Parts: sequence; structure tokens; C-alpha cells
Amino acid sequence: MEHQTLYRKWRPQTFEEIIGQKHIAQTLINAISLNRISHAYIFSGPRGVGKTTTARILAKSLNCENGPTPYPCNKCGRCIRITNGYSMDVIEIDGASNNGVDSIRELRNKVNFAPAEGKYRIYIIDEVHMLSTGAFNALLKTLEEPPLHVIFIFATTDPYKIPGTILSRCQWFNFRRISLED
Repeated sequence: MEHQTLYRKWRPQTFEEIIGQKHIAQTLINAISLNRISHAYIFSGPRGVGKTTTARILAKSLNCENGPTPYPCNKCGRCIRITNGYSMDVIEIDGASNNGVDSIRELRNKVNFAPAEGKYRIYIIDEVHMLSTGAFNALLKTLEEPPLHVIFIFATTDPYKIPGTILSRCQWFNFRRISLED
């Protein structure tokens, strides 16, 4: 029997399962339904409110074999690989550990490669506010002229440490603390 931690077992897998962030889930559902997908998002808010989970659900919605769809099937190979962290088209980067210019330059060199199987190549950068000034400057060029198949999702607990030049090129979602009523 495979051991699975509770937070992984009960992690939301669809927008409908997200707790306390219905305003964000509905906005993303509408954007996908209307094919108004941004090339860059900032998900900001306190720790543990679902920023990275929402980023993964968005990635599944965009790369599901039935998609892009606001309702990922969670059964196709692409959805399963994204859920398990094995998708070659969804790259998660820890901004605290990979905060230098070289890490972002390496990312910039890879963004021009087409997705392996999905429609999009999605970069989720967690704790993006930890990037160095040089790293943000290296990222700026890609945000200004992104390839059509690339989407960035930046998750942060401190959006005010992100330069305005980056913020202005992203669609910003502010996650709220989850209340006891939720």
C-alpha cells in the first residue's frame, strides 16, 4: 500500500473543489470558457490558501486532453501526469532555491521549445518574490514578448517585493485567508 500524506490526498483537483477562493475560481473558469487566457498570472496571498494548488488546476484545465476546458477530466494521461508532478509541460520552480540570473536565463532558453504533449508549456514559479533583481530583469524580456505556447504562473506571499515592471505584465489574483465558515 502506498503512503500518501493527507494534504496530498485531499488537495482540490478541480476549480469547484477550491475552498475560500470562489471569486478566483469563477474568474479563471470564465477566462478559460471565453478563451481569454493570459500569458502571465500572479497568485498572491498568505501561505496555505491554495495558490499553488490553483496553479496546478489551471495547468490541468489548459492541457487536459479534452481542453482547454474549465473542467479538467482528471482521468486522461495529461491530467494524471500534472497531478503527480510528472508532466514535461508543467514545470514547477522554487523561486527561493532558484533565485539567480543563471536559473532564469536557463528558463528563458527553454521557453522557445514547443510543449511535449499539451497545448501550453506552463511555468509555475513559487515564492517568486525571492528572485534577485537580476533574475527579474532576465525574466522581463520573456514576459514582454512571450511565445504563444508559454504561460507563467507566479505564486507569492509578498507581491510588493516584485518589481512593478513584472506586476504590470501579469493578471493579478489576490487570495484571501480561508475563513472558518468556508
